[in-house]
Amino acid sequence: MPGTRKLGRTTDHRKAMLRGMVTYLLENGQIETTVTRAKEVRAVAEKMITIGKTNDLHSKRQVLAYVTKEDVATKLFNEIAPKYADKNGGYTQIVKIGPRRGDAAEMAVIKLV
Repeated sequence: MPGTRKLGRTTDHRKAMLRGMVTYLLENGQIETTVTRAKEVRAVAEKMITIGKTNDLHSKRQVLAYVTKEDVATKLFNEIAPKYADKNGGYTQIVKIGPRRGDAAEMAVIKLV
């Protein structure tokens, strides 16, 4: 993908971090992180919700291959995806909350709408 940000990490570290953040977002509904990370998480989280809308064996296996907790995958199929059944995309919202105290990195909250 040409639009993928490297986020200053190796490929494996980046993939693992995104998996963890997407799982946490689906579990808790929102995350506070940097703006660039939030934008990357948004892309993957929206794909997971879209996959979750087709509730068949193949989609369950696709989600379980990415999401790190089984109960979060179950929540995705039973609660989160049905909520967006009539909506095509735009399941998340990113709200900027200003700079971080230590290094002045632009912070944001990403949440499920």
